This record gives sequence, structure tokens and C-alpha cells, in this order.
Amino acid sequence: MNTESAKSVSTKQRRIAELAERHQQEGLSTLGHYLDMEWMKEAYRRVRKESAPGVDGETVAEYGRELERNLEELIGRAKSGSYKAPPVKRVYIAKGDGKEKRPIGMPTVEDKILQRAVVMLLEPIYEREFCDFSYGFRPGRSAHQALEAIWQGIRRTRTAWVLDVDIRAFFDTLDHGMLMEMLQKRVKDGVILKLVAKWLKAGVMEAGALSYSEAGTPQGGVISPMLSNIYLHEVLDEWFEAAVKPRLTGQGFMVRYADDFVMGFECKEDAERVMKALPGRFGRYGLKIHEGKTRLVKFGRPGDESDGENGSGKPETFDFLGFTHYWGKSRQGHWTVRRKTARKRFSRAMKTVNKWCRENRHRPLKELMQELGQKLRGHYAYYGITGNFRSIAEYFAGAIRQMQKWLNRRSRKADGMSWERFMNLIRAVYPLPPPRIVHSYR
Repeated sequence: MNTESAKSVSTKQRRIAELAERHQQEGLSTLGHYLDMEWMKEAYRRVRKESAPGVDGETVAEYGRELERNLEELIGRAKSGSYKAPPVKRVYIAKGDGKEKRPIGMPTVEDKILQRAVVMLLEPIYEREFCDFSYGFRPGRSAHQALEAIWQGIRRTRTAWVLDVDIRAFFDTLDHGMLMEMLQKRVKDGVILKLVAKWLKAGVMEAGALSYSEAGTPQGGVISPMLSNIYLHEVLDEWFEAAVKPRLTGQGFMVRYADDFVMGFECKEDAERVMKALPGRFGRYGLKIHEGKTRLVKFGRPGDESDGENGSGKPETFDFLGFTHYWGKSRQGHWTVRRKTARKRFSRAMKTVNKWCRENRHRPLKELMQELGQKLRGHYAYYGITGNFRSIAEYFAGAIRQMQKWLNRRSRKADGMSWERFMNLIRAVYPLPPPRIVHSYR
């Protein structure tokens, strides 16, 4: 059943993409009819089964017990316009050290399914239009590809200056009216437009109190990344391609991942002009640049004086997607752009694993070591890139130190879990995955 629904959706998405290609300057008005049973079953299949319930308390498994009946009713309400987007449940989870908390949104299962179904409709329309340097929350694209694009961009354009930009509270300030105007350029179907408008106005439920916002994307919703990409495609990506690049005196490039982006420039004058223009450009769309976190970074290859002042002084560094980018020597002795785990990310990761060890030290040892192994593999899966072995090795060393410390404290015996005993344990009984590079770049 899953295979059949996936094939059916794939075929229909190709048809939508063909329509979007034929009608490039028009909005598509016949999209709602694709929301049939097969389409909705595929949307349900793509919803994470372990995701937390929303305001109604219903889990994905509970919804799936009478899936066909529930989906049939959902399709009817969505197409008739009677669907009411429920408020998003807001909860707070602790950050790495447990002292600070960040809010997360939890839509209902039904909302997750319907939002996923609409994303599946919008993807074939916009994937052919989004710029190649946009990587966030797009099928077949990843953060590691964005990192590789930066490395290649710096090499290709002889980048001497990097503009590191921070948008202030983007997901909370995105203008609803402007977003709907942008969406209507390519989508004219009333069913889809009404659903998006309802999600934007759904509100947030926190501690029993319901609140509404006139700006921002739906919290926790799978539709949010798609809407943010549509917004920034017009605000930033198209502007960079059509207005910025043709006016550069030197070469330049941009890489964007969701609302995080960096620009590289060969000439300082180009970088300064763009930096000066950004607040005005974003201001027209209700967005603000965080001036305290936006900076122009001197990043030319050491010893390269082609940019006048670039050859003097040590290049600076910049952080992007959890990595610090800096110039260093390769094994062959050549200057190259290297990446290491950003200091804040490393500190947060260590605080997180320390907190987990402390709170779980009383669990059976076998379970603890298996889960610690999973955490290590997860860390390597993201941070294990070429040139970053030292950082992931430090994480491995720090994680096992924390585990040994808290295991030692759970015993009142004189020897407890000594370091020697612990090392013998992870060598012979519960071996842990050693640091390894997962993503190799040339």
C-alpha cells in the first residue's frame, strides 16, 4: 500500500511540475483535486510516527487506527472549506545546559498530515524555481551540501570578504499579507490558499491561554519551511541573482540554508555596498537585519594581496551551520579553507551529553552504553566532515569522561567505577563507536 501510494504521488507530482513549467508566469488553479485518498495516505506515511500530540492529545498511532475514515473526513473538510486549523500547542524544552529553554510548536496529527499533503503539492511547483544556492528543507539537499557549496564558492570566486548575515527573528516576523501575495503568483487554487491562510491565523495555545500573531510562520508545522523558502526566494535569492550579481565589479556567490546565509565577494567595495543595501531591502518586506550579529569578515587566502589590503594581517573566521570556517594548511602544505565544530555548538553538545549522563546514570549499564553509542554516531553523522577529526575526537573523549564520572558517583563502593575499570568495560564488553569522518570532501 505504501509503495503504491508513493508511486501514485510521484506520478502526480511530475504532472504538476510539467504544468508549472508550461505556465511559468501564471498561477495554477487546479491543485485541490490532487488531495485524494492515495495522496493523503502518502502524507500520513511521511509524518513521524513518534511525533508528540497537539492540543487534542491524539497520537499518530491513534489516528491511524481508523485511517481511511479519518482521511476521508479530512479530505471532505479541506475541500469544502470547513476545515478549522487548530491552535498549535507550545511547550518549552531545555537547551544543552538545562538553564535556558526554547519554545517548540506541536500541531495536531491531522494538521501535520494536511500540511504535509500541501507541501507535497507545492514542491513540484517551486523546486524548479528555487535558486541552486538554496539548500534548507528541500528534497535531496542537505546542510553538508551547503557547506560544500561554500568551500567551492570561495575557491571559484577568489573570495576575499565574507558577509555573515543574521535576520532578526525571521520566523516570527514574516509578513502574512506579503507571503500570501507571493504564493498567489504561482498558486490560484482556492482550497490551497484558504488552508495556508488558516494555518497562518491558527494561533498558539500555551498553558491554557490562546494567543494570535499577525506575523510569522506556523510554529512546528511542516508547511513553515516551505513558506519561508518561498518568502526568502523573492526577498533575497532573486534579488541577489537579478540585482546584485550583475552590478558586482568582482566575483561573488551566496549560500542560503533556511534563514541562515552567507555571501562571498572578491572585492571589498562590493561587499560593503551589499551590506549597506540589505537593511533597506529586508525592511520593505517587514524583516530586520540583526546589526549586532551581521558582520563583514576579512577572509582572503593568506598572502594573497590581489585585493589591496587583503594580504596584510591574519584572515578572520566565520560560523555557518555549526562549523567555524578558517584558513589552514593541508597535508601537502597548501592553504585551504578548513572547518571545525563551532565553539558554541561544541559547548552545547558537551553540556547536553553531561546532562543526559547525570539524569540516566541509574539505568542498566547495557542500555546506557547502547544509547551513548547512538549519541556518538549521531554526532559523527553531522560533525564528522573532512578536517574536523580533532573536534569529534574531543567530543568522544569528553562524552566518555562524563559517563565514567556519573557511573562512578552512583556507587558507594570504594573503587566504584574507576577509570581503569570503565576503559576495560568499553574495550571488551560495551565497545563504543570511535570518532570517524562520515562526510569526505575533496
